[in-house]
Amino acid sequence: MADEHQFIEDGLRRSQINEFFADELGRAGYGGMDVAQTPMGTQIVLKAEKPGMVIGKGGKNIRKITTELEDRFDMDDPQIDVQEVDEPDLNAQIVADRLANALERGWYFRKAGHTTIDRIMDAGALGAEIVLSGKVTGARSRVEKFNRGYIKHNGEPAEEVVDHGQGVAVMKLGTIGVNVKIIPPGAKLPDDFDIREDAEVPEVEQAAVGADADEGVESLLEEEPEDVPDVGGDEDVEVPDEDPADLIDEEVVEEVVEETQDTATEATDVAAEEPVGDADADDVDELDEEIEEEAADLVAEMEAADEDEEDE
Repeated sequence: MADEHQFIEDGLRRSQINEFFADELGRAGYGGMDVAQTPMGTQIVLKAEKPGMVIGKGGKNIRKITTELEDRFDMDDPQIDVQEVDEPDLNAQIVADRLANALERGWYFRKAGHTTIDRIMDAGALGAEIVLSGKVTGARSRVEKFNRGYIKHNGEPAEEVVDHGQGVAVMKLGTIGVNVKIIPPGAKLPDDFDIREDAEVPEVEQAAVGADADEGVESLLEEEPEDVPDVGGDEDVEVPDEDPADLIDEEVVEEVVEETQDTATEATDVAAEEPVGDADADDVDELDEEIEEEAADLVAEMEAADEDEEDE
């Protein structure tokens, strides 16, 4: 069998055993169980408000429960140990069953919820939460919560520290689910811290910079700077004594000057050979003469037309 299927089967079996104990030991104040596999068999630890009712007269009831576990759940040699609950108001399963019985007997849900959570806090709990879900009043279901103190809802503390308990109240309109969470007194939470007034804090000694550690910045600036070591001071650098003008080759300078002059002369000749705007000017003059002739002909036609109209 795969590990996932084994986990599911073990969880289902544990839930069925828990429901069996809740039905059989409801009047004895059933407060939960712990199941552990041992080489000798299955060890079951029952928590009850009234251990005498669980054991029965002469152990009659406990032998009946053991036989039924072997037949119904196929358990090999189950060993049941019954422990009494020291403070029933701090056991979530017992509180959930009590609240469900109170609702079945006709208690108003608000009165029952506030009374129950006040008893939990009076017992010394760090925090508690009661959730009632179902048709608490009327035909529509809803959820009612009662909170006190500090409670954890997720993470490892919610699984390890918080005590959970569930109960069911069968009413005329329907069933009401009761969910109770309690953080017992003295529980250690990851975010807890203590403030000790008498704690001795060791003194921290600061390392001294030197004899002048107490002096300010101004006194440090007034001091003479340290000698900077010479880098490459032993090497001799040759410095020319001659005049830089004497080192320049006169022939190279003359060639550069002659090339510059030749380039300027060529640019001037090219600019002189290109006619600037002569052809364009002739074209413009011819165009102006044509426009003037057309304008004169148009004026003559208009004058002739005016004379004809006058003659008529």
